[in-house]
Amino acid sequence: MSGSVRAVGRALHLPVTGPARGIRKATHAHGAGESGLGKLIELHGVNGAGDVMITVALASTVFFSVPTDEARGRVALYLAITMAPFTLLAPVIGPLLDRLPHGRRAAMAAAMLVRALLALLLSSAVVTGGIELYPAALGVLVASRAYGVVRSAVVPRLLPPKFSLVKANSRVTLGGLLATGIAAPIGAGLQALGPRYPLYGAFLIFVAGTFLSFSLPPKVDSAKGEHKALLAADADHLHGPHAKKAPRPGLRTVGTAVTHALAANASLRCLSGFLIFFLAFLLREHPLTGESAAVSLGIVGVSAGAGNALGTAVGAWLKQRAPEIIIVTVVAFVLGAAITAAIFFGAFLVACLAAVAGFAQALAKLSLDALIQRDVPELVRTSAFARSETLLQMAWVIGGGIGIALPLNGTLGLSVAAAIVATGWLTTVRGLLSAARRGGQARPRVA
Repeated sequence: MSGSVRAVGRALHLPVTGPARGIRKATHAHGAGESGLGKLIELHGVNGAGDVMITVALASTVFFSVPTDEARGRVALYLAITMAPFTLLAPVIGPLLDRLPHGRRAAMAAAMLVRALLALLLSSAVVTGGIELYPAALGVLVASRAYGVVRSAVVPRLLPPKFSLVKANSRVTLGGLLATGIAAPIGAGLQALGPRYPLYGAFLIFVAGTFLSFSLPPKVDSAKGEHKALLAADADHLHGPHAKKAPRPGLRTVGTAVTHALAANASLRCLSGFLIFFLAFLLREHPLTGESAAVSLGIVGVSAGAGNALGTAVGAWLKQRAPEIIIVTVVAFVLGAAITAAIFFGAFLVACLAAVAGFAQALAKLSLDALIQRDVPELVRTSAFARSETLLQMAWVIGGGIGIALPLNGTLGLSVAAAIVATGWLTTVRGLLSAARRGGQARPRVA
């Protein structure tokens, strides 16, 4: 009898324990389990799942539930109220985290817990439509970026043997994408029950992430003597009469590769914000041939997601060689796709542009992370990631604002998209190629 009970118990647990063992085996492969990278991959998956739950709830409230003209106003208000303050608050994240060099696990747990509590607050706001929705959304965004900054700084400490930074970043990002892909339809199903249910799901996920943060190895907290990264303008005093009083390395001391790569990534992030908002409104009014507005948006969204996943997978496969060349190449591909889509505007080319843009953004961001991890000294790396994330978020907001403001004309819109990418590519290609020929800048010596 007891044997039968155990057999039934195993049968009931198998649907849960089987996939869990499979996920654990995949995330801990190739030495990632021993180094601790596997636990970071799992944590990033939890982060992505929670974020997509909140996105599903907010998208239905801010965008899909109202007419187009009113939706444009709501989205513009969302950008203004949540993103504008973020551009002022985000520069504080880096210096704040620099003061917690021995508390990165606690910082990641705090970012999870804050989002869990804000998800509960949002669960009431999405029903009542209260103004508290916007500051709560701002808090979610800031906490999400704080987590991202710490996560990027932690990766180099958890590298398995023979792992490149690009490959490690790709494994972490891919884990997040897979979790997002699994959680998105679950969130949509919860949304069908009511707008607050995806936020309840986000609450539970982020609570789990709070505890999972402390499962990371203690070595992620072993950062002795970190300081704040300084931009080129801030670093001027290093060469003046007070140089001996403030021997902190600035971003300028690591050469131009990082700053040029950041500019190129900013153009891609600006393009991403533009395409999200411009195509969302364009396809509501003018769906793809033979399709409804919802299906049209779904096609473009799936194309972008597939491209992003493919770019992340390619990043995991590529060896860490000349990330500058990778950035120059993928931005050039996006520029070609944008020009082609603008000239021969049509459903297929719009989907192709979304896929190429997603692919390029993923691979270029992985390469930028690798450059920062390679060229920026560990003393200032956390703050450097914070500043880069701030600039990229601002670029996304600018792109989104342009997308909302433009008339809903496909050829005009994609011409603007091509101009955005061309500006980023033409202003950075020479510097990136020069850096690649030099084989990358050596790490600067810190006085």
